This record gives sequence, C-alpha cells and structure tokens, in this order.
Amino acid sequence: MEVETYNSLGGQVALVTGATRGIGAAIAADLSNRGATVYAGARNPEDVTGPALRPLEIDLTDEDALVDAVNRIDDEKGRLDILVNNAGVMDSRSALAEMPTTVIDDTLDTNLRGPLVLTKYALPLLLWRDGSRVVNVSSALASLRGDAGRGMPAYRISKSGLNALTAYLDAEYGDQGLIANAACPGWTRTEMGGPDAERSPEEGADTPAWLARFKLGCPRGQFWRDRQIIDW
Repeated sequence: MEVETYNSLGGQVALVTGATRGIGAAIAADLSNRGATVYAGARNPEDVTGPALRPLEIDLTDEDALVDAVNRIDDEKGRLDILVNNAGVMDSRSALAEMPTTVIDDTLDTNLRGPLVLTKYALPLLLWRDGSRVVNVSSALASLRGDAGRGMPAYRISKSGLNALTAYLDAEYGDQGLIANAACPGWTRTEMGGPDAERSPEEGADTPAWLARFKLGCPRGQFWRDRQIIDW
C-alpha cells in the first residue's frame, strides 16, 4: 500500500517497549537510524545495547514505573511522537482448562493491561501535536475468526484486547490527530517465536516500524501485516 511516511524522523521522540532484543530491538534501531530520539523500554536498562538508544526502565506490571517513565520523557524532551507497545510474554501454551491462573494473570498484565495503562499516561504528550503514532504489536493469533486455531488462550485474548485498544484509540482520539494502528509481525525468530520461525527480527519489525513513520492523513485504526490491512 502506498502511503506517505517520514523518511527522516529527526527531532521526533519515540518510546519502544521490550526494546532489548528481537522485534523491539529491531524497531528501536530502525527508528533511531532515521534520526529519532528513541527511549528503549526494558525491565533492566542495562540490557539495552543499541549505542544511540536511551535506556528507560519500564515494568509494564508496575503503574508507578510507567508514570515515572513518561515523566522522564516529558522532563527531558517535552514531547512524544511515537509509542510502540511491543513488549509481551507468551503463556504456557496449554488449553484454558489446564492453564494456571497465575499464568493468565501474568500474561494479561504484561500484554494488555500494561500497554493500556502506559498509553493512558502517554496520551497527553502524544496529543500535544497532530500526527503522533501509537503502534500496537499484535499477532495473527488475535484473530476473532472461527478458524483462528486453538491453544495459547491467554496470549490470544491479550492480543485481541490490544487490537480492541487500537480501535478504541482511533475512535476516541483519531479526530484529534492520533494515528493508532496494530501490526502482526509474523512468525519471527525471537525468544518467543523460537529458532525455527520463518522471519528474522528485522523482517518482523518492518511493518511496525513502517507504521511508526505514518504521516497525518495515513490510514488509522487498522490491523496490518506485511504493510497490508488484514481482518480483525
């Protein structure tokens, strides 16, 4: 799909969660290479290795930590143009009847509640300028189709909720200039995806990083894979 995107992100500020490895690290590197100031969210900032990245301690299960992270960006830069909600965990891969409730809670806290609360606190900065972007890294496993498959219920439902957050943000704030989209990176060779996955982290990062460069007037409130809109 042909859309108008920023080639240079000079002067813009981005926050990418889960930026220490895999897809998150590749997204952060892409945005940084295009000139953005990139805050790399991580539970342990010492794990951030990108030379131009700004390590930022973020625990998505800790509301105070999320407030502190957004306040630091506000204090240091006074703006936020891009929020990429990438960090996530996999559940135990068992069926719901066998899945421990603690696994359900941990998965939903990290994959859904965390991005929801972080976005809540980031919105004042994002809405300060027209054309800011929120990119939610989702999954085809979030599909609501009847043939979407079985297993991984907490993970699937958390990503379906992330898609719902995308639709909500567009409905509530799209007319105020916010561009919110969700992306499926595909089966990627990460710690979660495993070594046999078909895509490299850079290939998985391509569509989310592309969405993070959308200009005002680009499509919003959609679910994407390989730079094409797909069904929820």
